[in-house]
Amino acid sequence: MMQCESKENLSHTHFRSEGDVNTTPARQEWNASLEDRATQAILKRDSDVFLHQAMSTPCLDTLQHAEGIYIEDAAGKKYMDFHGNNVHQLGYGHPEVIRKVTEQMASLPFSPRRFTNETAIECAEKLTQICGGELNRVLFAPGGTSVIGMALKLARHVTNNFKVVSLWDSFHGASLDAISVGGEACFREGMGPLMAGVERIPPAVSYRGAFPMRDGDPNSDVHYADYLEYVIEKEGSIGAFIAEAVRNTDVQVPSKAYWKRIREICDKHNVLLIIDDIPNGMGRSGEWFTHQAYDIEPDILCIGKGFGGGLVPIAAMVTKNKYNTAAQISLGHYTHEKSPIGCAAALATMQVIEQHNLLQKVKDDSEFVKQRLLDMKARYSVIGDVRGIGLLWGVELVTDPLTKTRAYDEAEALLYECLNQGLSFKVSQGNVAQLSPPLIIERSDLNAALDIFEAAIDKVCRDFGYQI
Repeated sequence: MMQCESKENLSHTHFRSEGDVNTTPARQEWNASLEDRATQAILKRDSDVFLHQAMSTPCLDTLQHAEGIYIEDAAGKKYMDFHGNNVHQLGYGHPEVIRKVTEQMASLPFSPRRFTNETAIECAEKLTQICGGELNRVLFAPGGTSVIGMALKLARHVTNNFKVVSLWDSFHGASLDAISVGGEACFREGMGPLMAGVERIPPAVSYRGAFPMRDGDPNSDVHYADYLEYVIEKEGSIGAFIAEAVRNTDVQVPSKAYWKRIREICDKHNVLLIIDDIPNGMGRSGEWFTHQAYDIEPDILCIGKGFGGGLVPIAAMVTKNKYNTAAQISLGHYTHEKSPIGCAAALATMQVIEQHNLLQKVKDDSEFVKQRLLDMKARYSVIGDVRGIGLLWGVELVTDPLTKTRAYDEAEALLYECLNQGLSFKVSQGNVAQLSPPLIIERSDLNAALDIFEAAIDKVCRDFGYQI
């Protein structure tokens, strides 16, 4: 068990809620350990020219190449990328995506707004096909944050209500409207008044949630959904509820009963259900879109990141034909609204996932990863919880399994040890190792990555004085 306490200023723990922190002593030690002169020179140039911000500049390392499941730094060191900002479902440089984009660039590289093109139409048609159900109307945009804004605007137009309910600890983008509905304090810090009319409720969290769960009953998170109805009835004039079907950052996986209840509540109170599947869409859950794993359908679906095949930024808002009522309103009006290049990349991405049967592969890989991580949990007391779906997994580190105290320093040490050994991933909430490999990863590489992860867990336990 635990012999050594983590040291953390609790008044600043909210700054660790999204990603690894680039201002800690551990980050400074990591940067100092990069001995390659070219790397240090590039990092200094980057630091001198870019505006510094949390979780970005100063940077972790430099990159000069990316291919398949690997990113490679200026010194030639390769990392298996289990983060990829969630754009890397097909890895990097997928030949089919490159081929389709290259062909598109040679014929129609740009389509001015108010004109359309065959590639954009074909992409939209394919997208509605894989969505199924009533989701058959599309708007494209350059990025995920933009489609969140469009979804919020459409919800106001349809319902004539501007109020929104969202979840604490959620992330929906970094623009002012997106952080207004987001639930992470680090993005709102010092920003002053934001968009009015946002109510937040606790997310359905099985391990350390706001409400107790019944042991052995995975459906006991339904009371989190009931809280939504309580807020809707108390507040009134709610137009939308926005959430990820599975929260990507620290990997929270609600029950089917929870989402069934959410859908019933939204229908009962004429509240639009907006599902943000920007990080998890395009197969990470083993379904095209994560809500499909729950047998529900949102009123508005937002996708992005991996939609462009790790090559071109593109996102989409998908909704139902009955909400096609905003012809006099510019919901998006983006310069790259029907980007031929972006749509070529997205269309190729959908075709590759389909042709290579990646959805079934993800489901098979999911069981393999789950068993490996649960085996680790049984051996190492620092692992408090393992949770996930498809190829999205969270490993939560704690200093004590009874108190569930977050193991901040241990998680950071784990990250840098894995980086040293050639495995890159993200730390969320300060103590959750989030593992999201490319969907194309071979089983042998997946196994090798988990070997690195386990060896690093073992080293951290020994260094911090845990019993093994």
